[in-house]
Amino acid sequence: MTMVYVWIALVVILLVAEAATVQLTTVWFALGGLAALVAAALNAEIWVQVLLFVAVSAVALIATRPLVKKFTQKKIQPTNADRSIGARGTVLETISNVDGKGQVKVGGIVWTARTASDEVIAQDESVIVEAIDGVKLLVRRAD
Repeated sequence: MTMVYVWIALVVILLVAEAATVQLTTVWFALGGLAALVAAALNAEIWVQVLLFVAVSAVALIATRPLVKKFTQKKIQPTNADRSIGARGTVLETISNVDGKGQVKVGGIVWTARTASDEVIAQDESVIVEAIDGVKLLVRRAD
């Protein structure tokens, strides 16, 4: 009867860990723990309980992981703005991260801009777009 408490504790710990992470990492092992708990309640040998735990966990993991992975993957939607990365632009308003100001014109479109290195880039200088952060371009001074 002692093993019943061990399996209950294991299932509770695994479910708490699952609830804390919300990453679907331990739910399969909690199912295996439930199978072992049932076996323990039916007075099965310890090796049968452990075998059930491993087998049910493995089957649950193999059967559902690809499906769960498909639904939990983030889908990145490419936009036309991605084409601006690596492009050359002209500073319309001096870029200063400290003052929170700066605008550049890239490909005929005016963007708010910041620098990745916290340097100040003066008006009319050329810049290269390194990345897009929300609605702001991260730029560096063109060589």
